[in-house]
Amino acid sequence: MEEAFNGSERVGDIVTAFPGAGNLMKAYRIDFCCGGDRTLNEALEEKGIDRPDFLERLNGLYRQARERNIRSVDWRDKSSAELIDHIVRTHHAYLREELPLLSGFVTKIWRVHGDAHPELEALHDRFHRMKEELERHLAAEEEKLFPLIRQAERSGTPADGSEAMKAMDEMEAEHGEVGNLLKEMREITRDYRLPEDACRTYMLAFRKLEELESDMFEHIHLENNVLFPKFRSLCASS
Repeated sequence: MEEAFNGSERVGDIVTAFPGAGNLMKAYRIDFCCGGDRTLNEALEEKGIDRPDFLERLNGLYRQARERNIRSVDWRDKSSAELIDHIVRTHHAYLREELPLLSGFVTKIWRVHGDAHPELEALHDRFHRMKEELERHLAAEEEKLFPLIRQAERSGTPADGSEAMKAMDEMEAEHGEVGNLLKEMREITRDYRLPEDACRTYMLAFRKLEELESDMFEHIHLENNVLFPKFRSLCASS
């Protein structure tokens, strides 16, 4: 029986076709949102991950999901409007709730533990740069990009499509900047490894930062690898 994935597929396409692959990608620290254009083989080589072992695990998970008839929402089958509503209700709402809370945690552990752990100053800097970028980014998507996509799909005119794609390109570039900050935060914290003297706030901050990273990967993936290609394909065919 031919396996579903052989490594030549783009990372983003794999997670789009099989959302359950996202958890495996996260476990191996493979970026499937901003780095979704790379082939899986390229990503595995870059990380030094054993290719046959990874493909065996990936295809095994895919077979198990099919056998158990586990079905996640395939957003490729949904309209752009439905996907936009999901992104705003789920991922934008999550960020608006979590970013202020995490700001307090990251600031507190820097102030309390910064002398013993100077890397926390760099973490504080990167997190707040990302927070500022994301807050501006969410507003730009909700007030500009998403309305432009809806309008272009309603009108079907090249002018509306061109304006929406210009805004889309800007948002995609900003996704790359956020992805770089997430990567730097993980490097600064050595994969969010807790020191022996970590207090409860320290532990909570690192756990919530990892949860934030996970949500951001899903969030950016849905835009970069599903919503934006769907819209570009629609404009190209009209």
